[in-house]
Amino acid sequence: MNRLHSELHRLYPPPAPDGVRGLLLELARPADWTALGAVWRGVQAELQLPAPGIAVSGTDGLQLWFSLQQPVTPARATDFLARLQARYLPGIAASRLRLLAGAALPALPAQDTATGNWSAFVAPDLAPVFADTPWLDIQPGADGQADLLARLACIKPSAFDAAMQALQPAPTPVAAAPGETADLDPRGFLQRVLNDESAPLALRIEAAKALLSPP
Repeated sequence: MNRLHSELHRLYPPPAPDGVRGLLLELARPADWTALGAVWRGVQAELQLPAPGIAVSGTDGLQLWFSLQQPVTPARATDFLARLQARYLPGIAASRLRLLAGAALPALPAQDTATGNWSAFVAPDLAPVFADTPWLDIQPGADGQADLLARLACIKPSAFDAAMQALQPAPTPVAAAPGETADLDPRGFLQRVLNDESAPLALRIEAAKALLSPP
């Protein structure tokens, strides 16, 4: 196993029975670093997470690669990416985004069979250069790719949990039914949220958890 393979395995190993550790967020058609760069900066400045890897897809997209220190379920991994999308990319069409975890991650670096171009990890200061041409014309050097990956750190479980909490959607106000007062006590409010079938499922789940907690 060479240095590049060692770094890829350290950061983005294959899925295990207890979950996945590698997550990918891609923005394509076009590859917009202005928008994706806001995610890259936001997860560091606002969520206190280590910088994700940056890659060109080899075709039409730019990617952020996240690495978890401990595996999580694919559903939780995808939920994390969806929350990032909702926070930082709310105006981007879903057709331009890919949210991938675990086994769905593409091999990288890799050559596109149709064009001969290469996907590869790139340095943060070079990411804007690839906005119009998100690929390399020649095969990237294994040592250079390993050097880029060696600078990346995995997200610790406590940091991941804190980020998930910070990305929690804001509570949706629940209107009082006719004849009822809107001045509910906190547990009464949570009960209303739990019973509101129009509220987001994630919000209702959190309300249920809070109601089950000791007062």
